[in-house]
Order: sequence, then C-alpha cells, then structure tokens
Amino acid sequence: MSTAPEIPDFDAASIEAVVIGASAGGIEALNRLLPELPDDFGAAVLIVVHMRPDVPSLLPELFGARCRLPVVEPNDKDEITHGTIYLAPPGYHMLVEPDRSIALSIDPPVRFSRPSVDVLFESAALAYRKTLLGVVLSGANDDGARGALAIREAGGHCWVQDPATAGATAMPRGAIANGAAHEILTLDDMAARFAAGIGRKRIGANR
Repeated sequence: MSTAPEIPDFDAASIEAVVIGASAGGIEALNRLLPELPDDFGAAVLIVVHMRPDVPSLLPELFGARCRLPVVEPNDKDEITHGTIYLAPPGYHMLVEPDRSIALSIDPPVRFSRPSVDVLFESAALAYRKTLLGVVLSGANDDGARGALAIREAGGHCWVQDPATAGATAMPRGAIANGAAHEILTLDDMAARFAAGIGRKRIGANR
C-alpha cells in the first residue's frame, strides 16, 4: 500500500523569499493576499502573472495603492531585498540569479508564456533552496507545476490554492497532480498565514 509523502514542518521564520505564480483569476487572488503582508514582512516576494506583452502593466500601481510593502517592476541586475514585492514586467522572464539578484530575459516563451512561472520558480529554487516558499494560484494552464516541483525537490515548501476556490483550476490542479504541493489552502488560509508574518524572526535577529 502506498502512503502519502510526509509533509515537513513549515518554519515560517526561515523563509527568505516567496515566489508566486498566477494567470487567469490570479489578479483577484493577489488582491486578497498581498494587502495582508505586514510592513515588517521578512521575505522578498517575487510574482509572475501572465500578461499581454504589448500592454504596459498597471499592477504596480494597483497593488502599490493597497499594500504596506513597496511594489516594483524590477530592472535587470537589481538586488533582491527583503520586504519588497517584485512583479515581472510584461514580455520578460524574471529569474533569480545565484547571487540573489534579478535577471530579466527575452528568451522564448515557456509553456506559451513570457513571463513564465516555471522559469521564476526553477531559478529561485536553485538560489534559495529550503528557505523558499512557492505559491501557485488560479490559472488556466499548467505553467508553474514543474517549477513548484523543483522547489519541493530543492527542499523548499509549496502552497497551492484549493482548486475549488480558484477562478481557473488548471494551474493549481497541475501542481497538485505532479506531487508538488505540500499544502492545498484557501486564499483565506494563505492570507492569515501571510498576516502572521514570514521570515520575521530571522530578519529581527539580524537587525
């Protein structure tokens, strides 16, 4: 008889970065989650949302008006800092370099998407390993499933939105189907955990 894989204890205080992937229905999900991040949130937050490449994104202004943390579209080679929300610019893959800076790329789309969730998640998994939290939200394709599995295999932790609460179910179902999810959570559960803080203990100890 096969048994479900054991879920390791999740140490919120050890998390240095949170990567989030979303597509169709994802803006609504992010609107529920990002305003819950407290102003002393101790991790960097990097987000890929599938957007049309030929239209300037209004998401930094949208979320910046609602969030306690600064919300930016990064430039290539920007250093990643704790307590900042980074949104991938339209038409660019956003990657995490080994030195924990940001790289922007115009390499071909992955899973028909640029920016690609998989590209962000896989690069961040290599840079952060067990100090990374991956979050897969609503979306209409399976971009993010492979990246979420890479996070799990590198020792990080993965939350996946409960498909029953998602505007589009393909993205969370893909991550669940390939075994990437440590936990399947509602947006309310995720929001409560974010409000309680990620990485605070570690950051506080370094100040």
